[in-house]
Amino acid sequence: VLTVLTVNSGIAVGVVTALQFAPVLALSAWAGLLADRLPRRRLLMATQGAMGVLALGLGALVPSGRVELWHVYVFAGLLGVVTAFDNPVRQTFVAEMVPADKLSNAVGLNSASFNAARLVGPGVAGLLIAAVGSGWLFILNGVTFGATILALMYMRTRELHVLPSAPREKGQIREGIRYVRKRTDIIVIMVVVGVVSTFGLNFQLTSAMMAKVEFGKGPGEYGILGSILA
Repeated sequence: VLTVLTVNSGIAVGVVTALQFAPVLALSAWAGLLADRLPRRRLLMATQGAMGVLALGLGALVPSGRVELWHVYVFAGLLGVVTAFDNPVRQTFVAEMVPADKLSNAVGLNSASFNAARLVGPGVAGLLIAAVGSGWLFILNGVTFGATILALMYMRTRELHVLPSAPREKGQIREGIRYVRKRTDIIVIMVVVGVVSTFGLNFQLTSAMMAKVEFGKGPGEYGILGSILA
């Protein structure tokens, strides 16, 4: 976005970032309700497959030279919608993979693997982009979702601790909102997380602008900067 589709436009990077995260804010309540009602393993296969298709689609456009800025906007928005449904399903699915007495350890391991990926991934990706180009990295990213889908397909489902599905009733989202309004501790946490996320975690925008505009560096250095900030 900064180097090919625009001339160092921070606004364009900001729009892409907003399109990725705005659907998560708008759709998370409905996504959580869907995760409570439908089989989580199948939902996770669907969301991971959709993410893979989006990555492959953008990867097909970039090497061809036909990609335009609005293409990136569309793919970012679609990724945001899929992510809104993927997050609650993925987080609750952890509880189905382990017994209740090992859930805290599983959550900790899940967080550790996520943070390890945030630490190593940007640096490796930046170096690969510098070597082979961003288009092929999108394609590689899309292919890697196949491993997740295969792992979900071949899970020993008899060993899963499937959580009971929520009944279909009217007003469930409203009831959830009323519950949150009664819990001041939850409201405080949501406000703090919202403020910090909005004003303090804009690394995707600020680090990209800093690497390119301030220091005149490329994707390799930007990736290393992303790993350091993780």
